[in-house]
This record gives sequence, structure tokens and C-alpha cells, in this order.
Amino acid sequence: MPLYIHALACAFGLGSWVSINGLWVELPLIVNVLPEGWDLPSYLTVIIQLANLGPLLVTLAHKFCPGRLREHLVIYTVLSIGVVACALLAAFWKNTTVILGQSRSTAFFILTFFLALVDCTSSVTFLPFMMQLPAKYITTYFIGEGLSGLVPGLVALAQGVGMSKCVNVSYTPDNLTEPEPPIFIVETQYLPPNFSTEIFFSFLAVMTAISLGSFIILKRLPRTFELSTENLVPDSDAVATVCRGLEGPMDPNPKTNSPEEEEKTRNTERLSKPLYYSYQLAFIYFMVIWVNGATNGLLPSVQTFSCMPYGNMAYHLSAALSAVANPVACIIAMFFPKRSLVFLGILCLLGSGFGGYNMAMAAMSPCPLLQNTPVGDAIIVLSWVFFTGLLSYVKVMVGVILRDQSHSALVWCGAAVQAGSLLGSVIMFPLVNIYHLFQSGDICNTICPL
Repeated sequence: MPLYIHALACAFGLGSWVSINGLWVELPLIVNVLPEGWDLPSYLTVIIQLANLGPLLVTLAHKFCPGRLREHLVIYTVLSIGVVACALLAAFWKNTTVILGQSRSTAFFILTFFLALVDCTSSVTFLPFMMQLPAKYITTYFIGEGLSGLVPGLVALAQGVGMSKCVNVSYTPDNLTEPEPPIFIVETQYLPPNFSTEIFFSFLAVMTAISLGSFIILKRLPRTFELSTENLVPDSDAVATVCRGLEGPMDPNPKTNSPEEEEKTRNTERLSKPLYYSYQLAFIYFMVIWVNGATNGLLPSVQTFSCMPYGNMAYHLSAALSAVANPVACIIAMFFPKRSLVFLGILCLLGSGFGGYNMAMAAMSPCPLLQNTPVGDAIIVLSWVFFTGLLSYVKVMVGVILRDQSHSALVWCGAAVQAGSLLGSVIMFPLVNIYHLFQSGDICNTICPL
């Protein structure tokens, strides 16, 4: 198969979640500028959940208008929206408006919603399109989908983060009748990173445009594949061998099999699949809900409170390396799959332990444990990396288990993923923004007890 087609499939997969992943790794620079400050991630988790309106509409269209939805037109539309939204974000992400007497990042929120709409909709449109291509290209597509988290994380590491410094600033009161001496206060100032946030958002626009261009080229290829299959493999038996990976085990002479042999073959295939009791399936679905609730809602909402007290660099490394840990964990799951429920339960427990530490540090903000020490900085970064990596491995493996169970099990898995993510976001939003259980601070002005 031509190598360039593998490159196109990989580039197409790259556009699946590159925008939202890029947004998360850029937050360490954004939270210091936008008026929401440390509360910003909790807004993003809710906005991303609202964007699931896209895949919901696609699913309803398949349900009530079967065969009438042009998926390639949907892909054209969402990727074009992604390119435009990233370009507009580079220009207007700082713009704010006053709502109910408070300054709000309306432009950032609206454009984030459209980016999330693109990425969420890709989950139900990209893969069905890839199923039209030969099977080996689907693996390449998944590699590109993994790179959609890896590439923004690596670019964010190259971007760096502005180091903070405490500066004495004087203010003169506006009192013309009785002049007063200037007032000196300490402010936190951030040095610029290696390149600006505008350039980073422009990079995301280019990545999405590359994905769109790859799709346009791939859209022209399926008929070529069909002709080449007919020319290169004219023998029907050989075609059956090529398609065996898609259609399952096939007997070279199916007509010569007796009914007893066919029944024996079906029984063997049925026994080869692992069977799970009801309580085991309940445990698997619980892990799906818990893991996605923790990784997509509970913990991302408070990452600023967990990391920022240790400094901007700690937050930057936590966000970027966590984005890298996700695809790395998926690659490990591909080469070293382990389906033992006991093993996955232990990994889930360990990952939840790291998540518990992260949540505890967020609750103690702005004065967490081991603040202003290299050990504390290292622990919080590693805790976020292990939390993301371990639970990402669990997510992949429970998905594999349910995929092999049945189609309906996989459908319920998708419902559990969305339910867990939505539940985590809905729980954390009022705790952060209404009840203010998590307190922000300032590196230069926060005084913590010894």
C-alpha cells in the first residue's frame, strides 16, 4: 500500500482532537490573562460537555433518517469550522465583554464551544468514513488520533511558560485636593514564553487545515482501492483471505462442511470469547463511569488549583506531560494488553489514588503540601502524569473488553463514557464557581503558615 496514503490517514486522524487537546495544554498561559483566572478550566469542562450536541444530532439523524445523512459533508463542515474557529481564536481570544457587572471571556467561550463541537462530532463521523478504506489504514488513523494529544503537548513543551517574578509597583492615589504619598504593592509579572499564544492557536489552525486537506484527498481514493483489489487479487479465494481480518475466520471450502462441523465451529468461536458474569460487567461499567468522570470532569476542573500554587512551571509541565501520557498509555495498551479485571481494578485504584492527591492539593490551595520546594513540584507533576496515564490505560482496555462482548455492550460503553464525563463536570462546576470551595492565590502575595 502506498506510504503516502498512510500519511494521509494519519494526518486525518490528527485533526480529531487536536484543538481541544491544544486548548488544555495552553491553559497555563491563558489563565493568567483571562478574567476567570483559576476558575477557567471548570467552565471549559462544561462547555465541552455541551458540545456533545453534535454527536447527538448525528446519532439521531442515523436513527430517524437512516441512509440519508451524508457523513462526508458533515466532516467537510466540522473541519472547516475547526479551521475558522482556531484562526478566530488566535485573533480574539483576549476579547472580553461585561455581563452582569463582571468581565467575561465570551469570545473565548464561544469559539471553544465550536472547537469542542468539531472534536466531539469527529468521534461519530471520522471512523465510519475510515471503514470505507482497507483495514490497515484504520490502524494508521488511530495512530494519528493518538498524535492529536501528543503533538500539542510537545509543542507546548517547546513553547515553554513565562517565568514569574515579584515586582514592587507604585500607585499614586487620584486625590487632587490632598496629595498623598505613592502606595507600593507587590505584583506578579510573567515573562513571555518562547512564542505567543496567538502563534500556538495559529499552529492548531494549520493542523486542522492539514486534516481537512488529507480528508479531501482521501475522499477521492475508495474507487481506486476497489479497482486495484480487483486487478491485483482476481482470485475469489485470495480476496476472501484478504478480507478475513474484517469478516472473521473463514473456511476455505465452506460448502463442504457438514452441519455438525459448522455447529462445532460456532461453539468454538463462542467459547473463545471471554464471558463475564453480571457483577463483572457491572464492575466494568462502573470503571468506565468513574474513570471518565475523573479524567474528563472532576480533576480537570481543579487542575489550576492543584498546580498553580507550585508555580506556573509546575502547571505547565503537568498539563503538557499529561497530554503526552494519554497517547503513550494507549500505545502501551496496544502492545501490552492485559484484560484481567483484578489487574485493571488495581490500576484504577492506583490512578484514583494519584487523583485523590491532586484533589487534596487543590482543596488546600493556595497553601498545599511541600509548596516552594523542588520535591513538591516534582510530586505534583508526576502525580498528574501517573493519574492520566494509568486511567487512560484502563479506559482503553475496558473499551476492548466491551467491544469483544457485543455491539450493544459497546453502545452502552459510549453512554457510560458520556454519563461519567457529564456527571463529573456538573458536580465540579458549582463547587468551583458558586460555592468557591477552591481558593486561588498569588505567588507573590499569598502568605502560608509554616
